[in-house]
Amino acid sequence: MPIQGSFPEGDRLPQQQRSEETHAAILSAALAAFAASGYEAASVAEICEAAGVSKGAFYHHFPAKQAVFLELLEIWLQGIDARLAASRQATDNAAQSLRHMAGLAGGIFEVADGRVPMFLEFWTQARLDPAVWQATIAPYRRYQTYFEALLREGIADGSFRQVDPAIGAQAIVALALGLLLQGLLDPTGADWAAAAQASIELLLKGLERKEA
Repeated sequence: MPIQGSFPEGDRLPQQQRSEETHAAILSAALAAFAASGYEAASVAEICEAAGVSKGAFYHHFPAKQAVFLELLEIWLQGIDARLAASRQATDNAAQSLRHMAGLAGGIFEVADGRVPMFLEFWTQARLDPAVWQATIAPYRRYQTYFEALLREGIADGSFRQVDPAIGAQAIVALALGLLLQGLLDPTGADWAAAAQASIELLLKGLERKEA
């Protein structure tokens, strides 16, 4: 019998820490389940069993399976956003920023490694589910705006020639998505981090102002 005022073994961890661990366990189990079975086929019961939690605990943290899926998508996008922000702070001009971002591609491919089915699920569900589509398309539009502003900055400071910033931004986003998809589908087909850097260099040759 425990001494009055003490806590049983299972209650020693602070409640908030236990809650965070449960939340993380559900996300981890859902990531594996969605990747293995697909979003539609993966059930809440399957996720709960893999996470070692009850359905009550699941619904305490997430109102529905879709909420888990959207949080996994957000976690992935937050990682990309953090790398973009760090890259911008570490450089002095637009051209340097693009080169630095290409150098960070290796970290993005490492995060994506082994998760091909999960990323394909994001894109598949975006076509089928309006809420997932909105969550998926919003950051891509944000990246479009981000790179458009970066190109305008480079044009203004004279490092880039006069180009349509919107078209240039679309080209950068398309290049990034294409490389990511190739890297996911054929991870051993190339050194994708090096390919990203080489691709950005090619793009920059078309953007940078040539000295007379």
